[in-house]
Amino acid sequence: MDYYRETLHMSKKTRTGLGQDSHRFLQPDSSKPCIIAGIIFEDVPGFNANSDGDVVYHAICNAITSLTGVFILGGIADDLCLNDGITDSEVYLKEAIKTLGKQKVSHVSVALEGKKPKFKEKILLMREKIAQIMGLSLAEVGITATSGEGLTDFGCGDGVQCFAIVTTEEEV
Repeated sequence: MDYYRETLHMSKKTRTGLGQDSHRFLQPDSSKPCIIAGIIFEDVPGFNANSDGDVVYHAICNAITSLTGVFILGGIADDLCLNDGITDSEVYLKEAIKTLGKQKVSHVSVALEGKKPKFKEKILLMREKIAQIMGLSLAEVGITATSGEGLTDFGCGDGVQCFAIVTTEEEV
């Protein structure tokens, strides 16, 4: 009986949130940098967005919203952007993490779709940046990327789409 109670006490409640975001690129002559997962991609223009348009951080924020019900984008981030002039999506992500309360992030998975930029050379840097912000090890952050094979606007090179899954654990 004691073993059973200890097992219950040590169990964890696991939750998973799914988020998505996408943005079109600005015109090629735009001076706005393209920022994805906090990393600058120099070979493409920035995103058409009020903020820096970081689709990875936005998708992760939306995944956290699906876990907490607290609107980060369209709520907290809009207030920071419109009232305080903060356009750095890293700030939004840090605010999103605060809404998790007792839930601790145990894994983040990101899937990118876009003909451009070329993600392969910077995936490790993006994983490191996400891991640092979210207090995770590199092994707890996964990123995949596809060109989209020209099947969507993203696959045709008009912008980038991102899906993110955030897994949390809370001791029960």
